[in-house]
Amino acid sequence: MTTEVKQYLNDKSWARWTALALLAIAMFFGYIFVDVLSPLQSYVQTEKGWNPQTWGNFFGSETFLNVFVFFLIFAGIILDKMGVRFTAILSGTVMVVGGLINWYSLTDSFASSSLAGWFDGILNLPNEWWNITPWVVGMPASAKLATIGFMIFGCGIEMAGITVSRGIVKWFEGKEMALAMGVEMAIARLGVAVVFFGSPWIVQLGGVIDVARPVAFACLLVCIGLICFISYSFMDRKLEIEKGTNGEVKDDPFKISDLKYIFSSLVFWIVSLLCVLYYSAIFPFQNYAGLMLQNNLGITEEQAGLIFFVFPIGAAFVTPFLGNYLDKKGKGATMLIFGSLLMIICHSTFAYILPSFKGEVVGFVIAYAAIILLGISFALVPASLWPSVPKLIQPKLLGSAYAVIFWIQNIGLYGFRKGIGSILESSNPGITNPLDYDYTVTMSVFVGLGVAAFFFSLWLKAVDKKKHYGLEEPNISEKVSAEEAQVADAEL
Repeated sequence: MTTEVKQYLNDKSWARWTALALLAIAMFFGYIFVDVLSPLQSYVQTEKGWNPQTWGNFFGSETFLNVFVFFLIFAGIILDKMGVRFTAILSGTVMVVGGLINWYSLTDSFASSSLAGWFDGILNLPNEWWNITPWVVGMPASAKLATIGFMIFGCGIEMAGITVSRGIVKWFEGKEMALAMGVEMAIARLGVAVVFFGSPWIVQLGGVIDVARPVAFACLLVCIGLICFISYSFMDRKLEIEKGTNGEVKDDPFKISDLKYIFSSLVFWIVSLLCVLYYSAIFPFQNYAGLMLQNNLGITEEQAGLIFFVFPIGAAFVTPFLGNYLDKKGKGATMLIFGSLLMIICHSTFAYILPSFKGEVVGFVIAYAAIILLGISFALVPASLWPSVPKLIQPKLLGSAYAVIFWIQNIGLYGFRKGIGSILESSNPGITNPLDYDYTVTMSVFVGLGVAAFFFSLWLKAVDKKKHYGLEEPNISEKVSAEEAQVADAEL
């Protein structure tokens, strides 16, 4: 007599990959919005009067509420209490609201409104070290309102990030989890490629410069992303019904007091700090890469966008293969080491080598080579980092664990995005033409972050070798449970 094994929806290949596609497409549109202005720094500076400090403060504002109001921590608790479905729709809605405010701030309608005059008279805070806000005296009204919209959008995109990671674990645990996370990241990162290729073209449509136009297009895509989240929710609900769960509440439900298991874990903190160091050398770099390439190579924004286009495309191409390798062969901790090394090489090239070849063909070759290395690095690290978290944390705490990592990452991103703008301005005293900036000091900061990430990755591999968390083990045949990992961590 044979016993029929019950098959759930996530056991069907077409179903789990369809769920992944819906989540990944929503994140793809979200990442388009995050960087839609990145290739347009000189346009925004000319048309809206944003100087480098304002530019840095604007991009830093994305993480302001997540960091200082602890929104990401609350988002993780919401995720663990309410489940993936509810949190996905909530995050998509928040992104739409923030995106629309951001778009309106850049329109001519806002510039000629009484609201703009009102914003001129508020949020004029001193430009002092203790001012942790993105607002300082002298910022244009458009930048003040844009930061408000972007910080609301930032709450949504970061909430979506942890929700999508938790959703992938839900659908792919014990299956192709690293491959799935790799594919999701690859699709999402393509948003950066679209931005650097499309934004300089959209901003000039019809021969009239309008920096609000690309943002409006990105807002439309974010609305489509919300529809994707809503569509995913129907599949999520069906899976829960099949498994007999109710809002993902299990026999051992999440309690806020369980957060102590996250904050007391040494290896978890190593992973978190490695994350913040690595991503702080990637995302703030994206915000300045376009103008940096223009200056160092003497090229146009469109040409710089085509060069940087290789970065996300390369990462997207390589990431699924690396994810598949991690699922079957492992070596996640080792990949983190190599990824950090490649980032050091790339940023060092931009800081110390590329400026010597301005206007020369060899400069283009060097720039493309460095960008390709960064793309490989950006495939190695995320594909190794995110699938390692379920090996360290109990399933009921995964939402909160991802939230804490994103929160720590947001602290770094806020500080470095805000700080890099000030560093760029202070290292170029008296220079008002954005095409004359010297980026040596700025890029040296990114090199330093890469060096720090390299040493943290070595530390992580040493701890894993001693305590056997399974970070070097294949994901499909995981040998160490999260509970056992936490017991080992308590012995550190």
